[in-house]
Formats: sequence, structure tokens, C-alpha cells
Amino acid sequence: LPFLFFSLFLLLSLSTAPSGCPSVCLSVYSLSFCRSLPGCLSFNLMFCFPSPSLTVKFVNCGRGGLVRFECSNPFDFRIEADGVVYALRPLTLSTLPTVPLVIVARDETNQQQWQTQVRLTPPVGQDQQVRNLETSLWWWWHSSIGQLKRMKRDWVIPPINVPENSRGEFPQDLVRIRSDNDKNRSLRYSVTGPGADQPPTGIFIIHPISGELSVMKPLDREHISNFHLRAHAVDLNGNQVESPIDIVINVIDMNDNRPEFIHQIWNGSVPEGSKPGTFVMTVTSVDKDDPKTANGMLRYKIGSQNPESPTSNMFTINNKTGDIITVAAGLDREKVPQYTLIIQATDMEGNPMYGLSNTATAVIRVTDINDNPPEFTAEMFFGEVPENRVNVIVANLTVTDKDQPNTLAWKAVYKITGGDPTGRFSVPTDPTTNEGLVTVVKPIDYEISRTYMLTVVAVNEVSLARGIHSPRQSTATVSIRVIDVNESPYFDPNPKLIKLEEGMLAESTLTTFTAQDPDRFMQQSIRYTRLSDPANWLRIDANTGRITTIAVLDRESPYVKDNMYSATFLASDNGAPPASGTGTLQISLLDINDNAPHVYPQETEMCKKPEPNGINITALDGDLNPNAGPFAFELANRPSDVRRNWTITRLSGDYAQLNLKIGFLESGIYEIPIIITDSGNLPMSNTSYLRVKVCQCDHNGDCTDQQHIIAAGLGTGAIIAILLCIIILLILVLLFVVWMKRRDKERQAKQLLIDPEDDVRDNILKYDEEGGGEEDQDYDLSQLQQPDTIEPDTIKPVGIRRMDERPLHPEPQYPIRSAAPHPGDIGDFINEGLKAADNDPTAPPYDSLLVFDYEGSGSTAGSLSSLNSSSSGGDQDYDYLNDWGPRFRKLADMYGGSDD
Repeated sequence: LPFLFFSLFLLLSLSTAPSGCPSVCLSVYSLSFCRSLPGCLSFNLMFCFPSPSLTVKFVNCGRGGLVRFECSNPFDFRIEADGVVYALRPLTLSTLPTVPLVIVARDETNQQQWQTQVRLTPPVGQDQQVRNLETSLWWWWHSSIGQLKRMKRDWVIPPINVPENSRGEFPQDLVRIRSDNDKNRSLRYSVTGPGADQPPTGIFIIHPISGELSVMKPLDREHISNFHLRAHAVDLNGNQVESPIDIVINVIDMNDNRPEFIHQIWNGSVPEGSKPGTFVMTVTSVDKDDPKTANGMLRYKIGSQNPESPTSNMFTINNKTGDIITVAAGLDREKVPQYTLIIQATDMEGNPMYGLSNTATAVIRVTDINDNPPEFTAEMFFGEVPENRVNVIVANLTVTDKDQPNTLAWKAVYKITGGDPTGRFSVPTDPTTNEGLVTVVKPIDYEISRTYMLTVVAVNEVSLARGIHSPRQSTATVSIRVIDVNESPYFDPNPKLIKLEEGMLAESTLTTFTAQDPDRFMQQSIRYTRLSDPANWLRIDANTGRITTIAVLDRESPYVKDNMYSATFLASDNGAPPASGTGTLQISLLDINDNAPHVYPQETEMCKKPEPNGINITALDGDLNPNAGPFAFELANRPSDVRRNWTITRLSGDYAQLNLKIGFLESGIYEIPIIITDSGNLPMSNTSYLRVKVCQCDHNGDCTDQQHIIAAGLGTGAIIAILLCIIILLILVLLFVVWMKRRDKERQAKQLLIDPEDDVRDNILKYDEEGGGEEDQDYDLSQLQQPDTIEPDTIKPVGIRRMDERPLHPEPQYPIRSAAPHPGDIGDFINEGLKAADNDPTAPPYDSLLVFDYEGSGSTAGSLSSLNSSSSGGDQDYDYLNDWGPRFRKLADMYGGSDD
């Protein structure tokens, strides 16, 4: 009986789900694992009788972060923080989701996420279902006996729909929650979740006794579209009497938001000439209302088009997607470069009566295509160019193009299609003005063609659009006139080559080297001159161009390179202005035997006791074969000791060996004459000297007395050069001494007073030339004073003289100054005294050694300190010093005044 009772209770429970485990019928459905990411997510099936629930077990792979779970179908399933998935509504076979349930695990620390899928399938078979049921019953019987109670369906609350922006009175009742247990005892009801005790709080409240759930303020679906609350029932002691029940409150959308364009101005473009149906751009608008209802379903339309050319409906818009396309032909950028459309978006599926609208601007730019070819502004263009000029612009070709400037459809390319078979012209494009610049690229000869008629075609850098044909104005004719100028004469051939034997005598005619004048239509004459003749061998006739020699042509000359001698000549015409051209004459000189051979090397060394005693020699000949080697070598007969001491042996056609007959030679330089004969048709012989330096050698065979041999072998020319250097040095020393003596004499004879009107005491004295003192001058200073002021007591005592004074000799006859009071003859007096001093053999030199610490006692002038105390100056008249300047005026006051 108990077993039958519990079986009956189980069957009743299949239709009534307990709180917390809502509504999946075990006898009909079960959960099975479908797929998971390897290594990080796994699912375990766990039954919450009578309906199964799914526990998500997340293996964190050692990461240790906080993981949050999310479900892809929050309307039918809910996943808790512990990974248990609950069904939110009864599921049947017809309502079983066909799309796999996606579970996402997100790491809150680094936002890394993983996901897996769970698919709901019917059970495998009835037997397995019964076994699962029996196992569950056995577990339930042993663990829950005596606690099973039937719960009424009133505790299951269906979703509640609340319209947003409600204007009713608040609080507004929504639903009443009641438990069957409130009949036996007093219960207290509460709700938790966002909107109740979690932010945003204060939206929903529940009456704790009656269980009436109410909303406190208007709801905004655009802010929160639904609320998930959980209701609780407890007794007065706070004990839970019912499992928490979920309450879903859906906010019903109202049309309270206008459509809003993502951009207020939309920019697009379309090529001109586009066909109808060409896509232009897409405009997008959004509505915050529910897009699943008519409140968020938008429709687009074009409000206006500006300009309305060529028609007012050039474009249309897809009312659902916002795609703008062309609907009419005739887009022409040159006529209408841009269109402005006003786009309107309306919700309520475009219902103009109930829907809300908004507008935006679409700017459509018509892009250019090459639908206008370049056209010449004239059919004929003219130009002129001097002949032989290149890289000059002859004419400018102008075109017009209606396409957008500075684009490939606007830039012109010019091609010459006729009138220039030799390619002497080109037509590049000016990048700024798009003009064609007719340019000469090859010289033009007036004598060949005087005019050119060019045919030029203008095209764009890109091809014309399909269906556009080039007009007639894309071709033009260019007439170019060639201007004749005086051209330079030219030599032909240039250079001119002639072959001659060397040794040709002077005044011999070589050739005629003439130039031609390209100006066939001008009567002009040509004159020739020599421009370059390095060896000065040639002369050209000014009128005929005949070239003759003025010296012997020598192939061995240093001006001849590789047997070739070159000379340059100038040909000038008499045009206006004159023109000239140059030509080169190349003379290939053939060799003759005109050079005798000589020994090589010319100097060599040998030890006193040579071991071996042979010297290898050869010969040098300025001529070429066969006028050079092989050579014949022999010793000269003079001096006689040459053949006695030496012998020469021919080794080959060009080499010979000189050997010493005796076993010892003294150190020194020996010159050995050797006769060498070449092999010319007329052989030439020459006696050349081989200079042999015989020296004392060390064990290595090197000379040890080289400096002695060099000194001993000093030649006569070197000795003469040394003597000349010594003589030149002596002459320079002698000239320097004479110059110094003359300079001293001129300095002694230097005139002291130039102007007789100036008194000598007013002159500026130079004290850097210290002479021999006052006595060295041998001037009678008493003559500088007035004759009547000279007193005998101022005469130098006899026998007293300076230490450096000259010895006493008979005094020369110096002139005596006149007694005239006027000092005008002082200059003449001094000059006469200077001549007497020059003739005085006892007078010391001007730059003699001076002793400055002894003033001398024989001076008639005395010292400055004795000017005031001298008894002889008392009667002197010093008033005339006032006329000598401010410096002497002070002396006149000091010595010419009274005792005061």
C-alpha cells in the first residue's frame, strides 16, 4: 500500500513542478551533452526531481579567475552562478528548442571567454526512462519520506507584462503572491533582484502580508527591457516555508522614440552617365523602440531632390534598407555636378499618421568620366624656328576639355600623325595649361626643307567612355617655317688621315685640306688658319687650304704619339655673323733609319775583384724594326787599355756581355767606349760610353766606399757649378757691404736744416739715434749763439776730454761764423762745417760707441741746470725766443726777464 500511494503521488507530481525545479517532464524529455571545448568545459547531468536540470562544471585549467556564466536563451532557461541550468517554462515536444543551447563562460579578470553547446533530446527508450525513474524514486523514498507535500500551481507566476511610460496612479498593482501555508500560520513575503533591493532600487515593492507586488514609477523599456525578481515566503521566525519563485516582468514597448540617423549629412558619389539601377549609397537610421514591433520598424523615402534636373526623380531609395539607387538616365557632371536629397525615416512601418519621422541630408557628387574629348581652339597653328636649333618651342597648341580639370579625363596627350617622317619634332604637354608644346628635337637644315606641315591629334590620357566619339576638332595642322642662318664650314672627312715617311724636308707639300660651306644659297668665301700645331711643322694656305711643311718631320719627336701626329685647322667664312669650323689632320709617320743605337744601361757597378766579372748590356734605338735590332757590339780601339782590360761577347741579337780580362781593378770610375751598329737597310753605328763604377765590396757584393767613388768621380760640370755659386755668394756679400757704407755716409751727410727761415732749435729731435755725443759732431756750438754773447770763460780747458774722444791731432780749419746778428746763415754755416768734418781723418764715426754717463766737459753749451747760473748769460738777450713758439716763450720768460 505505501508503494502504491507513493506511485500515485509521483504521477500527480509529473503534472505539478515543485518550486525551484520548474516544468520539464522527465517521462518525456531528458538533457544530453552535445559538444564542448576540449580541456576547459564539461557538463554533468543532475536530476532535480521530477524535472532534470543541467550543471555546468567549468574546469579553469589553472587560471583561478572569477568565471561568470551566460545562456543564449534567457527566455526559456536560466543559469545560476554554480552552473545549474533551470527551465523557465514548461517544455513539450513541440516547444522543444531546435537550436542548441549555447553556454558562455567569461573570465571577469581578463575578459577571456569559452563556450559550448547543449542540445535537448527525447530519452533514448522507455526502459531507460523507467530505470531512471525507479532510481529517482528509490533515492527520494529513502531521503524524503514523510516530507513530501503537494504544492499548488498558484506559487508559479507567469511572466508579467507592464507597458512603459504608464501614466496611471502609482503604486500600481501587478500581481499577488500567495502560499498555501498562510492558512495555518502568518507569513511574510519579500522580493529580491534588480529593481527591488538591487540597483535600480525602489521600482518594485511587495506588501509583506498580502503579497501584492506593485510598481512605483513609470518604466522605460529602452533603459531596462525586463526585470528578473525572486519572491520569498518566510514565517515569523524567518524560516523559509517555500522555495523562492522567479518573477519575470517584461516592459511592453511604446512608440516613444523618433528614428535617428547615424549621420546628419551623408556623402556619396555616382559616375556620370550611370545607367538606371546603379547603386549610389546607403543611409541608416536607428530607433530605440523595440525593432520586433511596429514601433521600431522604419521605412525610408526621398523627401526632395535639388536640383530637379534633368528630372525630379533621378534617384530612389529602398524603404527598408536605405539603399539609394539611380532610376533615370542623364547624369552629366558638366551640367549638374552635385545633387542634394532630403531623406525621411518613419517608424510604425512608415505610417504617416501614427509614425514618428526624422530627416537627414544625402549629398551625391557626380564623378567625372571621360565623356568629353579635347578640342583644338583653332584648325591651323603657325610657328618658325632657326635652322640647327634644338630644344626650342616652335608653337603652342591650345585645347579645351569640359571634363574635370587636372584629372586623367582632362589631361591631353598630343601625337604627330603626319608631316614629320624623320622625327624632328615632338609635342609634350604643359602640365599646368594642358597646352601642346611643339618642340624641335633634331636639327633642321634650311637647305633641305624650308617649311614643315605637321598634323597633330589630341587625346586624353585615358580612353573615352564607351559610345563617345572623337570630334573633328581633335585634329589640327601646324605650319612651321625654317629660318636660314649662317652655318659653320665643315671639313670632310674630319679627321683626315695621310701617311708619310719621316724626314720629309721643309717646304714640302703634304695635302690639301679644304672645308665646305653648307649655306648653298649664300655667296661666301672661306679662309683657313692653323689652330693647333704642337711641333710647329706645318703651314696652310689661307685661300686654297694647301698644307706644306716648315720643318723636318721626325717620328721620334715627343709630339708624335703612336707614330701619329695631329694638327688642327680653322675654316672661317665671311657671313654675317661669321661662322667657323675646325678640322683635324692626322699624319701617320713611317719610320726610317735615322737614329743610331746607344748602350743601355749607361752606368753600372763592379767590385774590385769581380766574381763573376761579366756585365750584361743591351742597346736602345729610337727607330722601329727592321731599323733597330739585332745589334752588333764591339770595343773601340782607343784608348789602348780598353781592349787590354776588357772584352765584349754577344749573347743574342739585342744583348751582349762585357767582361774584365784582368782579375783586379782600382776603385774609381771607368768609361768604356762601345761601338753599336743597328740592322737598318743603311746601318747606323754609334760609339757610346758605358760608365763602370769599380768599388770595394762587402761579402754581399755591395759597394762599401760608395761616397768616395762619387767624390772621386765628380765631373767638370759639377765643379764649375760649385765655383759659380761661390763667386755669386761673394759678390752678394761685397754688394751688401758697399750698400751699408753708402748708407752710413748718406746718413752722416743728412741736411739738418732744410729751410733757412726755421731756426734749428725749433726742430724735433730724434733721440733713438744716439750718436757719439756732442763732441762727436765737432760742431762749434758757440756759433749758434749771438757773437757778442760769447765769453772766453766758456772755452773748453786744454787737456780735458772724454774717455771715448779721439786723440789730439792738429785741429782742422773749420769755418768761422760771421758776426752778423741775424741767424739766417746758420744753415750755410752748418753745411760748411759738415764738409770740414767729413774731411777730418780724426773724427770718430757716426755710430761709434758712446759713454752716456759722462756728459763731457768741453761743451760750450754747458748743461741745462747752468742756464740760470751762468755768468756769461746774464747779458744775453732772450726776447727773440718769444717768436719761436709757446715752448720757447717759457724759456724767454725764465732767462730773458729781470731778476724778479
